[in-house]
Amino acid sequence: MKFIRKLWGFLTTLLVIVMVLMAVLLVGVRLVGLTPYAVLSGSMEPTYHVGSLIYVRSIEPYNIRVGTPITFVVNEDLLLATHRVVDIDIETTRIEPKLDANGQQVLDDSGNPVGEEVQLEEFDYYYHTKGDANDAIDGARVYHKNVVGSPIFSIPYLGYLSNWLQTREGMIMGGAIALVILILTFMPDLLNAVDDTPKKKKRKKKKKKPVEE
Repeated sequence: MKFIRKLWGFLTTLLVIVMVLMAVLLVGVRLVGLTPYAVLSGSMEPTYHVGSLIYVRSIEPYNIRVGTPITFVVNEDLLLATHRVVDIDIETTRIEPKLDANGQQVLDDSGNPVGEEVQLEEFDYYYHTKGDANDAIDGARVYHKNVVGSPIFSIPYLGYLSNWLQTREGMIMGGAIALVILILTFMPDLLNAVDDTPKKKKRKKKKKKPVEE
C-alpha cells in the first residue's frame, strides 16, 4: 500500500510539474518580454520547423541587421510572418506637400501640387526579407513599425499544442485536464483526512460492585 501511495505521489507530482512548465512556456514567458508564436509554414525550414513555437522579443529598428530573423505583420488582417532580413533601406528624408504662408498647398504652373524634401527626426527603416526555404525575396518591403520583434529561440512541436489550446475544444479540454490533475494530486490527502477522522468509541458502562456492609 505504501508503494502504491508513493508511486501515486510521484506520478501526480510529475504531472503537476509538466502542467506548470507548459503554463510557463505558453503564457508565463510574457512576463519576461517574450511572446510565443506558432510556426505555421515551412518558409523558414530548417531554422524553424513547422509546428515549432518561437519566442519573439521586441527589437529596435537600428538593431536589426542583415541576417536577423524578424517577425512582422504582413497585412491588415494582422497575419504574421517570420523571415530573415536580406537588405535594409534607410530613409532620412521624406517628400511632403509644400505650403505657403497661409498654410495652403503650393501649386506649380500646371496646377500640380509642389512637394519639398523634409528631414526626418526619426529615420524610416524598410527591410527586404526572405524565407530561408524560399528561392525568391519577398515582394514587399517591411516597414519598421510593422516589426513585432526577433525570435530568440524555438521549441519544436509545441506550436501544435499552442494552436490547439486556442480553439474552443482545446480550451475546454485543457481546462478539464488541468482540473483532473489537481483532483488526482489532492485525492490522497483527502482520503487520509477521512481515514484519520477519530471514530467515536462506544463507552461500556461499568457495573458497580455491590457495597459490602
